[in-house]
Amino acid sequence: MSAPASRNKLVKWIDDRLPVFTLMQHSAIDYPTPKNLNYWWNFGSLALFVMIIMILTGIFLAMNYTPHTAHAFESVERIMRDVNYGWLLRYLHMNGASMFFLVVFIHIFRGLYYGSYKNPREILWWIGLLIFFSMMATAFLGYVLPWGQMSFWGATVITNLFSAIPVVGQSIVTWLWGGFSVDNPTLNRFFALHYLLPFVMFALVFIHLWALHTVKSGNPLGIDVKGPQDTIPFHPYFTIKDLYGIGLLLIVYLYFVFYAPNFFGEPDNYIPANPMVTPPHIVPEWYFLPFYAILRAVPDKLFGVILMFASILVLFLLPWLDTSKVRSARFRPIYKQLFWLFLIDCLVLGYIGAKPPEGGYVLVGRIATIYYFAHFAFLPILGWIERPRPLPESISAPVIKGGAAKMMEKA
Repeated sequence: MSAPASRNKLVKWIDDRLPVFTLMQHSAIDYPTPKNLNYWWNFGSLALFVMIIMILTGIFLAMNYTPHTAHAFESVERIMRDVNYGWLLRYLHMNGASMFFLVVFIHIFRGLYYGSYKNPREILWWIGLLIFFSMMATAFLGYVLPWGQMSFWGATVITNLFSAIPVVGQSIVTWLWGGFSVDNPTLNRFFALHYLLPFVMFALVFIHLWALHTVKSGNPLGIDVKGPQDTIPFHPYFTIKDLYGIGLLLIVYLYFVFYAPNFFGEPDNYIPANPMVTPPHIVPEWYFLPFYAILRAVPDKLFGVILMFASILVLFLLPWLDTSKVRSARFRPIYKQLFWLFLIDCLVLGYIGAKPPEGGYVLVGRIATIYYFAHFAFLPILGWIERPRPLPESISAPVIKGGAAKMMEKA
């Protein structure tokens, strides 16, 4: 415990019986953090910040939402028009989903670039992917709740994908629907699960942080901490850095909330659900578009579903697919180029997912899908043929050498 906390009798009395303050001191203040972390390491804390906003706004929205096919659309309209600051709650929640996925995607690609999945952080990586899975499920369930045209038909299309599974597929679809079509039982199930899954996600985040503090943070150089000279306390150095990141995120986030709240929405979803009228082009939310493009890349329904799930499951194998001993792409000249090509490929898939499956879009989607999986297939070979640059002796070495060089230049 720090000196001020130990002098407070009430804090000491509580801490002797439930060491919550000691835990906070060790985990959030004194936690030894590599001194060379850059702003790409902000996105984990930014994701936690947005998730808390999503949970809080979701609880208040649930107090005014009616999970019934005859009233869901009207209850959302009532939230927007009649509930005090209901419009703000809904726009924070609706655009918060996009901000959540944005920071998590950056967080994942940062991990890919700096080798955050490598030994000893394999389980940490897996837990992060489980959080991503639960995010996708929660976002899909939430998209159905307004019960607009795109909500209804999105639920119909996505749940029907499970019918491609041999033998048990149709039974799974019937169980998901709660009947023989997307109707009131479906909406009730989706609402219950949408409310539950964020708390499951929060538990996974706690385990993720536990694993992180066990194996310690990585760093841009991808080398292990050699001693106290390579670390600094988390507070105040990185709490200030995180607060700066939160400030920048809020500028972007609140811009969309107040000035372009429907930027990420589909116009068809502002029409009440009508099972008798199919939208001309069914499009998921932007954060599902790369996976939607992979799904449509093959004409066979079952193979498309397998590829879509495999595009995420392959990430679980990454610690073993990447056979290089070097973590950071800073010292891997070939991998660095492949990383940027992979990032461009993912953006292309997102673009193709938003376009109708016709003409040249189909061909480009198939090529991008092939390259997506080829990237992971090539990693084991790359680990054998690539010649990485020499690694620094320690985290402090480049800083000290760089500082000495600048002093010599000034002299």
